[in-house]
Amino acid sequence: MLMAENIAGRPLTSQMNPEMYEHILDILPYKSSFRFVDTILSLDGKGVTGEYTLRPDAFFYEDHFVGNPVTPGVIVTEIMAQIGVVVLGIYYILNSPEYKGKEEGLFPLLTSTEVSFYRMVLPGEKLRVVSQQQYFRFGKLKCYIEALGEDNELVARGTFAGVIKKTDKKDN
Repeated sequence: MLMAENIAGRPLTSQMNPEMYEHILDILPYKSSFRFVDTILSLDGKGVTGEYTLRPDAFFYEDHFVGNPVTPGVIVTEIMAQIGVVVLGIYYILNSPEYKGKEEGLFPLLTSTEVSFYRMVLPGEKLRVVSQQQYFRFGKLKCYIEALGEDNELVARGTFAGVIKKTDKKDN
């Protein structure tokens, strides 16, 4: 049984907080062509569901593949990581007592992935990413994540891990 059947159907109204969702989107450490999160649909201490629509004019389609553009697996993996680990990690930074008052410069960083792919993703498709936390302790977050197409068909699934680290911002 797919995890999406178990948790993707959880009520979106249970933990909806549009102001918090917008705040998290604003502080994501990605901008412009490398931010792969459009919408946070649900978010709580157990997981996150979000969406991203692949723009047909994205830089990676020009050469992958010429005349027959297909989304590179590494981009699908990045979409899953940004929604499933980074958004959830930021939620923990903002809501965990251990990080209260120390949020500045903290970011969730991806440390490992194990992903299986089940179908191609074409330009213009919208992916829904569903992440379920397996554990969060000592600053390490591990999640089981699925990416689903608009048809609710499984695109990819896997286990992702990340750590929350302090980064020193350098002014150039």
